Amino acid sequence: GAIATALMGDTIATNMFILGYSWQKGWVPLTEAALMRAIELNGVAIAFNKEAFNWGRIAANDMAAIKRLITPAQVIQLKRAPSLDDTISKRISFLTDYQDAAYAQAYSDFISQVKAAESKIADGKPLRLTEAAAKYLFKLMAYKDEYEVARLYTDGKFEKKIADMFEGDYAINYHLAPPMFAKRDAQGHLVKQQFGPWMMKAFGVMAKMKSLRGGSLDIFGYTAERKMERALIVEYRQTLNQLLPQLNAGNLSKAVAIASIPEDIRGYGHVKERHLSAAKTKEASLLAEFKAPQSTQQAA
Repeated sequence: GAIATALMGDTIATNMFILGYSWQKGWVPLTEAALMRAIELNGVAIAFNKEAFNWGRIAANDMAAIKRLITPAQVIQLKRAPSLDDTISKRISFLTDYQDAAYAQAYSDFISQVKAAESKIADGKPLRLTEAAAKYLFKLMAYKDEYEVARLYTDGKFEKKIADMFEGDYAINYHLAPPMFAKRDAQGHLVKQQFGPWMMKAFGVMAKMKSLRGGSLDIFGYTAERKMERALIVEYRQTLNQLLPQLNAGNLSKAVAIASIPEDIRGYGHVKERHLSAAKTKEASLLAEFKAPQSTQQAA
């Protein structure tokens, strides 16, 4: 209530703010158009209520930004921007929590390999290829599967966020589309299903099973989407390994573009499959350009 009041200047905004927050999280089984129409038909403070609803949606995506917005400005000491090594260290820590130390070490070792190759030609310039590889190998290795969803729901941050938003008795339902169990619509797309509050206990069990990820006992790992995600990690490393021995100042930009291909692989399910197809086409074109004779690249 305090957040909505601070944003809108009136405690009346609280209900619509909470509705917007809940709708964005997928907890309200109505379309946005239906909710907006209901506000209009009510005929009371239409613009005000729509704005409160939208603030709730924004809060659901980035509560930290909302809190910064309503917090009085303070004089703060400027801090040094994190270095590439700092960022890599944080990603190693994340991957250790995501699975284990060995998984994180595999990431660290590969990025060190890229860094060593690029450093030979960098001539004191920023390590653009290392930065891209560190970012996108991490993105591929930290794919959000069932174990990771369970870990994120049970690490305490989610429950704290909900407790900060709501008071009294409330129940949380989850709308999920696990590839192994979810039904598909006429187009073959996964359809989300509602799971009750009991799901939190299931998440607690699943989070402890993350060490099974990618192994023969990983029951979730046999789906096509999970196999694809693991294959992308292997393919990414193989692709960069092919580039490193040929790396020079003339083809560095092409190598960076190839290393950044995972940026185009977004979404989940059929959306991810569509983006992956386009990304692979783009990657093939970039690889052909990278392997072209140096004179041809300069002419282009």
